[in-house]
Amino acid sequence: MNIIKNQNITIPNPETRDFLADAYYPETDKKLPLIVFVHGYKGYKDWGAWNLMAEKFAEAGFFFVKFNFSHNGTTIADPNNFADLEAFGNNNYSKEVSDLDAVIEFFIKNSNVDNQKIILIGHSRGGGISIVKTFEDERINGLITLASVDTLERFPKNDAFEKWKEAGVYYVLNGRTKQEMPHYYQFYEDFEQNVHRFDVERAAEMAKAHFLIIHGTNDESVSVKNAEHLHILNPNSELFLIENANHTFGAKEPWDENNLPKDLNKVVEKSIEFINDKIVNE
Repeated sequence: MNIIKNQNITIPNPETRDFLADAYYPETDKKLPLIVFVHGYKGYKDWGAWNLMAEKFAEAGFFFVKFNFSHNGTTIADPNNFADLEAFGNNNYSKEVSDLDAVIEFFIKNSNVDNQKIILIGHSRGGGISIVKTFEDERINGLITLASVDTLERFPKNDAFEKWKEAGVYYVLNGRTKQEMPHYYQFYEDFEQNVHRFDVERAAEMAKAHFLIIHGTNDESVSVKNAEHLHILNPNSELFLIENANHTFGAKEPWDENNLPKDLNKVVEKSIEFINDKIVNE
């Protein structure tokens, strides 16, 4: 099977700025279900084993898209590094939902895409964004969250919050790159102005799509309790826990091996089975 890899496609978004996306899909005359992968906090489309994951979904007969949020800190010229920390500091949830919408609008026009079968796969914070978008957009009929948060209200508390408000910025150390990554106070203001829109619990409860929740029991960043809570909120969802899996299901940056890590491979196989059962063959 010949897999087409169309990488670094420029996606325009007048509400934010241009950003990059990749499309992986089998060479075929058929229209394929569209899967859009939504990366998380301090993530990007080429991180770790995401390319291998994209290939595996394409080999299973899907049109798989992954993209960089416009303000995730990468640039069109340098998509693999946090080369624009100013943009990172000016990111917010409104921009991320807008970018996700721009990606969907761009790819549903593709002649290889079946626009009646749209699935979001969101990792970590990208899971929260995907839940919000799924509730807002009835075209989305499949939702898979990987190590997802159950709330987007993840901000400094008490004294740290007051210091952030006063200074207008706080910094988070990126353990891998050793960069001090800024968050401007506008991030919180945007959340506060759209607090009902970004209510992940309400969106999870009311989302109409087929919903699969995947989480590792040894997640060091987002507790597995988040997954259990999402499942309680939406009893029609399916909860799939991977014993001892960590937040990135065994992947890391860089990922130099030719195969997916064992736990991430379980994620992909379960996701393919779920999409085929619930959406492709329904």
